[in-house]
Amino acid sequence: MIKKIDHIAIAVRNLQEEIARYRDVLGLTFLGTEVVPEQKVTVAFFQAGDVHIELLEPLAADSPISAFIEKKGGGLHHVSFEVDDVRAQIDALQSRGVQMLDREPRRGAHGARIAFAHPKSFSGVLYELQQKGDAS
Repeated sequence: MIKKIDHIAIAVRNLQEEIARYRDVLGLTFLGTEVVPEQKVTVAFFQAGDVHIELLEPLAADSPISAFIEKKGGGLHHVSFEVDDVRAQIDALQSRGVQMLDREPRRGAHGARIAFAHPKSFSGVLYELQQKGDAS
C-alpha cells in the first residue's frame, strides 16, 4: 500500500552549485549528502514540508543519472512513494499490468529497499517504491 510521497528526485550536473541554489535561493533546509555506490550517485537531501527533495549527481559515466542528464539535460527524474512492503507492492503492481524496471528490491539511500516502475506504465513518469531502511 502506498503511504505517501516520500521525495521528488532531480538529476543535476553539479551538486555543489545546486545545493547552494536550493538552500540559499529557495530557502530549503539542507539535510546532508550520501554517496550511494549501488546507484552510482551522490544524493543531497532537502526538507520541503512533509516531502524531501533529492538532488542526484552521477558518480560515473555509466550511471543511469548520467544517461538521463545526457538525454534530457537534467531535471525531474522520479517521484518516490513510501510503502510498507516493497516486495508486496512490486507483486501487486505487476498483477495489475504495471511494467516494473525492478522485479526485485535493491538498495537505495539510507538503507531503503527500492524498486522502480517503468515510466511507460504511468504517462512517462518514473515512480519509485521505497521501503524505509534502518538508518532513515
